Amino acid sequence: MEKRKELILPYKTLKQSKPVSTLTELPPLGMSAKDIGEEYRRYFSDTLGRDKHCRLLHYSYNALALVLRDRLLERWKKTRYAYHESKCKCTYYLSMEYLPGRTLSNAMVNLGIVDEVSHGMQELGYVLEEVSEAEHDAGLGNGGLGRLAACFLDSCATLQLPVVGYGIRYEYGMFRQCIENGEQVEEPDRWLRYGILGAGTSGIHVRVHFGGRTEFYRGEDGRLFARWVNTQDVLATPYDIAIPGYRNGTVNTLRLWSSSATDEFNLGEFNAGSYPESVAAKSAAEYITMVLYPNDVSENGKVLRLKQQYFLASASLQDVLRHWVRLYGYDFSEFAEKNCFQMNDTHPAIATAELMRLLMDEYRMEWDEAWDITHNVMAYTNHTLLSEALEKWPVRMFRELLPRLLDIIYEINARFISEVARRWPGDIERQMRMSIIGDGNEPYARMAHLAIVCSFSVNRRRGTAY
Repeated sequence: MEKRKELILPYKTLKQSKPVSTLTELPPLGMSAKDIGEEYRRYFSDTLGRDKHCRLLHYSYNALALVLRDRLLERWKKTRYAYHESKCKCTYYLSMEYLPGRTLSNAMVNLGIVDEVSHGMQELGYVLEEVSEAEHDAGLGNGGLGRLAACFLDSCATLQLPVVGYGIRYEYGMFRQCIENGEQVEEPDRWLRYGILGAGTSGIHVRVHFGGRTEFYRGEDGRLFARWVNTQDVLATPYDIAIPGYRNGTVNTLRLWSSSATDEFNLGEFNAGSYPESVAAKSAAEYITMVLYPNDVSENGKVLRLKQQYFLASASLQDVLRHWVRLYGYDFSEFAEKNCFQMNDTHPAIATAELMRLLMDEYRMEWDEAWDITHNVMAYTNHTLLSEALEKWPVRMFRELLPRLLDIIYEINARFISEVARRWPGDIERQMRMSIIGDGNEPYARMAHLAIVCSFSVNRRRGTAY
């Protein structure tokens, strides 16, 4: 296989006289009540800059979160090293929802230090339960789908399985409930206001494309390739949340993507006095991860929801491919043996076509080679047969937002229908029923059909909360 052009410029590296391991191999942190209490005081006083008059639970929670984060990071790094050194097969769980609950109490239970933390805080005059209550639930889901996804990640960490979750870091999650005059009133839920237990961002951004058009060209060897040009790009920034296993030293990762503009504002329009227009691109980019599941009754709601789904799929797949290239170079011959993408319901189904695009357009593979990898790494779980889960997107919307992806979906469908016609000659009704592209007053793409056609494993989950 030919060496493929590197697409992401590497960061500059520091010339060091000593290996990096000498910087990262530190003595283990203490787990006693005394150790925890001393570190809590240091974070509260020195890191957060609080004095003896501060009794706000917000700062108490943050100080304790930092204490627990350090202990999670120890195990987090060791877990990653173990996975890398064993070269084991990894699974990447793609889900639009997660409901992990409160990470602080979960970390204490799984680390096995609830009593130690409670005694350490009690010595400082705090009640652990009150401090824990200061954490807001992560508003990353609205029902059974998100809770199931979180439980799946917890179980995988406890079973010490190499699984990474990918999702979206919504600014506003599930609504916050208030009761006024005996009636429920919904308010925006800014669950990130006081932070969350995790390692934060790695500082690495991924570009996600929208709009533009497809352009075909011939490479130096005469082969025909395609590229996606004149796009409006959005940056995806990763934020990681630790997923600890139950008292086993394993800490897996839930990586959440936040969207931002490639440029903060247009300097020319700003200097001309067009202040709203100067930040229009920034606002449009940030809308993608602003709210959990926007109402898709309107056309704008449908567009935003499709953007969210593609944003998740593209950023996650690029992240995995970049990790592969860093470890193994541009040899993808064992990629399907070492990786699996599990699509949690139909929402991430666009990941199938996006993986084909990345392998062909970015890594210069032929169709058959890219399809062989895609068909052997994608798996799909269907949770319900209700129409809102079996999403259908108008072809015109795809053509406007994701033209290159639409080309690939049409090609996948053409090859699939040819196989259907070969197996059931003359059965036109079957071909129409099984086609990824549905006909009607307006052609549409059936995302559940796409997920099934492109996956090596499909299962229907029963007994969900739907």
